[in-house]
Amino acid sequence: MRKLIIDTDTGSDDAVALIMALKSTDVKVEAITTICGNVPLELATKNALMTIEVANAQKPPLYVGAAKPLMRDLVTAVNVHGEDGMGDCDLIHPTLLPETKHAVDAILDIIENNPGEIEIVTIGPVTNIALAILKAPETMKKVKHIYTMGTSGFGPGNTTPVAEFNVYVDAEAYRIMLNAGIPTTIIGFDVCLGEAALNKDDMDVLLLSGKKEAEFSVKCNRSLLEYNLQRSNEHIVDLPDAVAMGVVLWNEIVHEEKLCYCYVCTTEEAAYGQVIVNDGSKLAISDGFAGHTPNAKVCKTINNPLFKDKLIRLLVQ
Repeated sequence: MRKLIIDTDTGSDDAVALIMALKSTDVKVEAITTICGNVPLELATKNALMTIEVANAQKPPLYVGAAKPLMRDLVTAVNVHGEDGMGDCDLIHPTLLPETKHAVDAILDIIENNPGEIEIVTIGPVTNIALAILKAPETMKKVKHIYTMGTSGFGPGNTTPVAEFNVYVDAEAYRIMLNAGIPTTIIGFDVCLGEAALNKDDMDVLLLSGKKEAEFSVKCNRSLLEYNLQRSNEHIVDLPDAVAMGVVLWNEIVHEEKLCYCYVCTTEEAAYGQVIVNDGSKLAISDGFAGHTPNAKVCKTINNPLFKDKLIRLLVQ
């Protein structure tokens, strides 16, 4: 059976992704590790613990990670996900407790005990992963694969015109991860929009299912729904982390992916957090990109109807 570590800054879309993995019978979640991002670390931890309880499925240990990015002050997304990261609906009252070991040490121990078997799923900033690489690079080379919800893929950014949130929070960490020589698949923000988002009918199905975890998946995203209504007058909830988890769980939803060389911008402030994706297309002037070995697979398109069908079936089963 596949073995996962899920690293999360548990906002509302992370919660849906966690429920998907915990309810899946095809993977074993060896651990959940928390990181600051959507919300500060303490809230991310509480939200993850509550999500484990609500899922009522696998109950992996949870380890608390870094409370700040490697080199910058924390930027959160509470304006999108709510002050508590989960829609401000008074949903978060966990009774579970985290483990005492630091997330970075837990990640390294699990990998050492399962060499070549662990797949890491990052659905937040990758500070914990970068710290693990810096602390024990040879151990991290024993990781089977990293799946990361990060970058804007082949589209525009969602935090700045060029940067996606998870990278923008800690671009230095993302650069370290991509340059570590670990097989990596990137699910960018561009494939998480449009028909991949939950619409009103989808949300009604989940709310009327009678399943606590399905109802929770809609209610915790209330702030995100209100944000989208104000931003674009669309009754949708886009779930980037759930799409990324869909790629992890169901390879058949991937229509097209390309091997790419991905360069993380960290020095020019206006471009901070941008990931330049070079898919090997012939360029008139290729200085700076010619001759680089690809360092990630990047998803270009997914089967949106199949993803949503599988997502809803899993949440209501």
